[in-house]
Amino acid sequence: MAAGPRPSPGRSSVAEEIRMDWTREQVRALFDLPFTDLLHRAQTVHRAHHAPDEIQLCTLLSIKTGGCPEDCGYCSQSAHADTGLKAEKLMDVDSVLAAAAEAKAAGSQRFCMGAAWRSPKDRDIPKVAAMIQGVKAMGLETCMTLGMLDAGQARALADAGLDYYNHNLDSSPEYYDRVVTTRTYQERLDTLANVRDAGVSVCCGGIVGMGETREDRVGFVHALATLPRHPESVTVNALVPIAGTPLGDMLAGTPMAKIDDIEFVRVVAAARIAMPLSMVRLSAGRESMSEATQALCFLAGANSIFTGDKLLTTGNAGDSADAALFAKLGLVPLAGEEPMRVAAE
Repeated sequence: MAAGPRPSPGRSSVAEEIRMDWTREQVRALFDLPFTDLLHRAQTVHRAHHAPDEIQLCTLLSIKTGGCPEDCGYCSQSAHADTGLKAEKLMDVDSVLAAAAEAKAAGSQRFCMGAAWRSPKDRDIPKVAAMIQGVKAMGLETCMTLGMLDAGQARALADAGLDYYNHNLDSSPEYYDRVVTTRTYQERLDTLANVRDAGVSVCCGGIVGMGETREDRVGFVHALATLPRHPESVTVNALVPIAGTPLGDMLAGTPMAKIDDIEFVRVVAAARIAMPLSMVRLSAGRESMSEATQALCFLAGANSIFTGDKLLTTGNAGDSADAALFAKLGLVPLAGEEPMRVAAE
């Protein structure tokens, strides 16, 4: 029996796709599309706003490792986890700048700095500001992730010239409490609002493969796509289960320990369609993905990656592996400007 016509969820014209009024039903309909239809729509949206074969290269450095008082169930740096990771002090400015220079020499375009804090203390801000200023002086974009920020701290980072602040929603509002209990979803939204009000661009995403359902993944994309303004960068992480963390121990040896590759690509594609102008970044978990899976993610609209051998405390694919993959796929480093930042000028 011949199948009837397939409904197209949401609005389909390019002009109408840049919107913050997505319903859960419309996002769910994206996830439910036949895979080839979903990829076609995502690639069509992607090409309308981005150079199809250009990928932004970013490097992430842990500038203060371990000892975080938050209980995020995926994180080896939590003081609640038993991973053997020792708490360290904030790196000195010169060491951070040396790492940034090395990243730039390897081709990175954005340098991201992360500190394992619930929130920075005001006494830390001048040192962090010096890092921002020094990295910017090299011609790199700057990004910080330091935990929660109040309005004054956000303004201080903006005054130092910070380009991006990363603060993830982690998962759907409904699943969030299964992952973190020491910080509320609203507190995450408040930090994003403080960053926006200070004039700093937002990097925000989360993690899939934490034992959540598809409906939670729908809720995660919906939460991002209905923010007052889409994040300029959307990070999509696949959980890296780490022994000694609550999620790592819970999922060890179970089928849920690694999200199905096709389902992961669906998350990337749904994010691209729902947030057309955002840079969509493949983040943690990429080191365990096959080249074919990564290629599907790029086809689905991902156009940013972390390069290098390490992401904070977990492994990453490495510069040489990325160069080889780019050569196979005909991909090149991002040459143009990021669409959302151009639109804001």
